Amino acid sequence: MPVLVKGIVRADDAELALEHGAAGLVVSNHGGRQLDGAVATIDALPEIAEAVGGRCEIVVDGGVRRGTDVLVALALGADAVQVGRPTLWGLVVDGEAGARRVLELLREELDLALALLGCRSVAEVGADHLRRLNPAL
Repeated sequence: MPVLVKGIVRADDAELALEHGAAGLVVSNHGGRQLDGAVATIDALPEIAEAVGGRCEIVVDGGVRRGTDVLVALALGADAVQVGRPTLWGLVVDGEAGARRVLELLREELDLALALLGCRSVAEVGADHLRRLNPAL
């Protein structure tokens, strides 16, 4: 059975998980809001993607609130993005239909961002499409 290891925020842990047979990784800080100073998953992602070098699937979670967040994660090396809190909010507001609507909105935002970048699909998006507003951060 393929096993994905969740809680990876460092390249050396990604390497260790792969050495022990992980089929994939979930870049996650397990709700870093609980621990002051925990690395944001989006900041950990590029280092992990580089270390993995395409040897396994990378899923990222945490902080995804809009379609552009999905786009950034994919551009930085994620193969998939988990969206928890927004779908939960939609579920609370309108049950299954609300959760579905949140996912539709994320998809619409992602499609719009792709169009604005001039990309036909997420496969065309890379880190070269991104610019850090404050390089000191």
